[in-house]
Amino acid sequence: MSEKLSVETRAPLLEPLFANGWSMVDGRDAIEKHFKFANFADAFGWMTRAAIWSEKWNHHPEWFNVYNKVHVVLTTHSVDGLGALDVKLARKFDSL
Repeated sequence: MSEKLSVETRAPLLEPLFANGWSMVDGRDAIEKHFKFANFADAFGWMTRAAIWSEKWNHHPEWFNVYNKVHVVLTTHSVDGLGALDVKLARKFDSL
């Protein structure tokens, strides 16, 4: 089970993600990012790779896809906020 990010660990873990396009979700302890691809096939291919990692780590995003865009929200529902797995998955998504 994941733990909610502490006040002390938030800045060092989240600032690199913010610099890479992630942002806090208004009204929630969650992060989001809008990914844009060349076309639907590229977006769907990325989602497939992201789904494999999400399943491997048993941590699943909230996401929405329209054509070449994918909107991703990460939060840990069991801790009602951001946890270490959200940061790990965001980094992985950025590397795909």
